[in-house]
Amino acid sequence: MEPAAPQRLSRPVYEGLPWLYITCGIAALIGSYLLPSGVWSLIAGVVGFAGVLGGVVILLRRRDYRELRSQYADPDSLSVAAPPAEKSKD
Repeated sequence: MEPAAPQRLSRPVYEGLPWLYITCGIAALIGSYLLPSGVWSLIAGVVGFAGVLGGVVILLRRRDYRELRSQYADPDSLSVAAPPAEKSKD
């Protein structure tokens, strides 16, 4: 039995995830402000802050990676695979 290929998200879903995180984070922050209970308000606030922060970090990391990749003539040279072995001059 062959190992299953890793499943990937479609491009629109992949590109929209950081914005979903930011939107849900903002909603949680607003909810934390409106909740009367101190404990639930704190929990919602922390979750909201983490969502906004996570979404912004993902957006910035993707932007930096794409910018770095565009600066090279061969973008595939930036892959995670091990570099090719050097030939000895014997």
